[in-house]
Amino acid sequence: MKKKYIFKSERLGFRNWTKNDITEFAKINSDPEVMEHFPKLLNEKETSEFIDRLIDHYDRNGYNYFATEVIDSGEFIGFIGLAYQEYPSDFTPAVDIGWRLKKRAWGKGYATEGAKRCLEFAFEELNLDTIIATCTEQNSKSENVMEKIGMIKIGTFNHPKLKEYPEYEKCICYGTNKSTWNR
Repeated sequence: MKKKYIFKSERLGFRNWTKNDITEFAKINSDPEVMEHFPKLLNEKETSEFIDRLIDHYDRNGYNYFATEVIDSGEFIGFIGLAYQEYPSDFTPAVDIGWRLKKRAWGKGYATEGAKRCLEFAFEELNLDTIIATCTEQNSKSENVMEKIGMIKIGTFNHPKLKEYPEYEKCICYGTNKSTWNR
């Protein structure tokens, strides 16, 4: 039976989350290398709560950080997608694009391919105007993806949700909009 994806890129399928994703996603969220730029690892219970929030986000908005699979194998590799952010800053409220992939999926161009397809979905299907992306200042791999997908650096900021974690608080923000985005 073929999986029903909300949309696809050349190699990836993007879908909503199910409770069946908890175990595999918890493995990703408990990997210290994957979570290097986040304040803490997530256990299975925290992962389940995160998935619940993502499902709710999809129900309210029609998008989320999509569960992402390699189409040919059906392998779940993490998430790539969109989330509405409203924490206080100079560029929010806004829709954010983000990704978190297991180590085995690194270095294959999946984050860039998936993020480009999510931007296309955001601008052409959802008719959104502006998309941002943020990461810690030390996260050069994510910043590199932001540049590869055509985003422009907006600036740096202290992330209000990371005040208790000074080593992660200083972040960068990139952005793009529908009128200047170049596929």
